[in-house]
Amino acid sequence: MLVFYILLILMIFWGAKFCKRGEWNEDYTSLKQTRILLGVQAFLIPLHHMAQKTCAPWHDPRYIVHGLDIFVPVGHLLVSVFLFCSGLGLYRSYKSKEDYLKGFVRKRILPLIIAFYLSEFIYLIVRALMGEEMGAKDVIWYLSGLHMANMNCWYIVAIIFFYFFFYLAFRFCKRDGTAIFWVFAASVLYAVFGAFVGHQDDWWMRGEWWYNSIILFPLGLLFARYEQRLTAVCKKAYPLLLPLSLIGTFAMYLISQLAMNVWWGYYGEYSHDPLTVPHRLLCCAVQWLLCAFYVAFHFLLLMKLKLGNRILAFLGGITLELYLMHGMFVEIFGYDFLEEVPSLYYIRNVPLYILVVLACSFPLTMLFHYLWKVLIRPLKEEKSSTALR
Repeated sequence: MLVFYILLILMIFWGAKFCKRGEWNEDYTSLKQTRILLGVQAFLIPLHHMAQKTCAPWHDPRYIVHGLDIFVPVGHLLVSVFLFCSGLGLYRSYKSKEDYLKGFVRKRILPLIIAFYLSEFIYLIVRALMGEEMGAKDVIWYLSGLHMANMNCWYIVAIIFFYFFFYLAFRFCKRDGTAIFWVFAASVLYAVFGAFVGHQDDWWMRGEWWYNSIILFPLGLLFARYEQRLTAVCKKAYPLLLPLSLIGTFAMYLISQLAMNVWWGYYGEYSHDPLTVPHRLLCCAVQWLLCAFYVAFHFLLLMKLKLGNRILAFLGGITLELYLMHGMFVEIFGYDFLEEVPSLYYIRNVPLYILVVLACSFPLTMLFHYLWKVLIRPLKEEKSSTALR
């Protein structure tokens, strides 16, 4: 595992260049730089899910194998970078592309819906092949997407909601500030709704991971609107802000652990405890602050560190596909398959488990990428024909 962590660090910083004193990475929020950053997070998310499968404390001690422990509690942090970059990218496109909102549902939301159902269909087939007992009712629920065959599809559901909130806000609000305010309001209402739903296994909103980093989406919009001003401030106060963001990340992480495990918690001691919902929202607020510090540290670091890893840039272009497909092999080679049936082959050795899961995930990711592009091609063709007219 020590060798693995050394290789992981080398891979992340391979090709990176540090700016000299007085120089800055002026492209730190460019598509090229954010794509590499997303490639890093996309690589770490499978490690998070493998950590949850191998050494999460809620498992039977017989199946706990240590090695990836550091990745167990960081899923919401990794997702927060995706959400922030989504908000940043949407606002930039809205300001730079003429009539960006025209056909937004067809161009941006429908492809995500197609990816969602393609993933669900693939996972439903795999569940059946693995021997999961499913009646007609179960199959219908899975095909509807309300009871997800692929648990990682929660992210697509959430991002579709917020793309739609973005579209409505910027379609009907005359001022950008007002539109961003309403997206913030939607984020808060979304989190409150999630806190009331709590934890359940029947449909969407299955737990706090659906909303404990969602505030980074409107924060990405807000940052994009004031990027030039904020960048100027960050340059002036950089020696203070960079260490402050790092210290804040560690401090808020410790506070979030206390909030979840000692003070309040997301689950609640009693299902009818009237304080359960406020406690969930307090935990969520702490984790929102943690995610904000985490994202701020990354972008402050990018102001002085120019990333240049082509492999990570490639991963940054298929982040959604990798996110959706890797979980299948996390389960196939884990100690069981989704707690439903025995796994295909249990790999207890953690380094070997990592290697096999990643080796199997990338080919399926590329296949999914190809199938998805074929399915959404008519949407692009319609766009082209409309432009010709």
